[in-house]
Amino acid sequence: MHDFSKLEKALKIKFKKKDLLIQAFIHRSFLNENPDFHLSQNERLEFLGDAVLELVVTEYLFAEYPEKPEGELTGWRAALVNARMLAQISQEVGFNNFLLLSKGEQKELGKARQYILANTFEAFIGSLYLDKGYEACSKFINKYLLKELPRILKGNLFKDAKSLFQEQAQEIAGVTPTYRIMKDWGPDHAKHFIIGVFLRDELVAEGGGSSKQEAEVQAAQKALEIKKW
Repeated sequence: MHDFSKLEKALKIKFKKKDLLIQAFIHRSFLNENPDFHLSQNERLEFLGDAVLELVVTEYLFAEYPEKPEGELTGWRAALVNARMLAQISQEVGFNNFLLLSKGEQKELGKARQYILANTFEAFIGSLYLDKGYEACSKFINKYLLKELPRILKGNLFKDAKSLFQEQAQEIAGVTPTYRIMKDWGPDHAKHFIIGVFLRDELVAEGGGSSKQEAEVQAAQKALEIKKW
């Protein structure tokens, strides 16, 4: 078992309930090999942490950029909370050294490890929320994740959501996304479109805009968030 007090020391965060911290790092594969372990895997914490993370990031963007429209902020948020970014931050703060995995998963260092790290980041936020509350989560996310926003904006890393979603869909799901008009209304000079993005027959997300392109980009941004890509 890893010495989680070293992680607490590195992060300067002391958990009241140590089991909450440990549980955030338990991958389901670990329990397959250790069925009598006293804690469950981290997916419920991940579910909670995902919501807390999104709220903290949304609240920050809403407050700091009052002049920016919803669609633009959605793109920025997607760039901050996608799996690639969360995995990167997990590596930076040392989470990789504390993962509780099966022997098989320990050997997997590619894309699968990236997703495990991203999910662990969310699970950690969930455990931190339960142990120390919302303000502690906000402080942690501001310190380690939101510092990436200037780099994202400078490098336009939030742009071209359609290309990013297509690349991820082809790599992960083995399918090219398609876009369909779900609704449209208004005169030619003031049209509004609602467009859905599909993976085969699965409607992943819908986006709206005054042009097909704008609606497709918003749909792709939302799809990246929903799929955590």
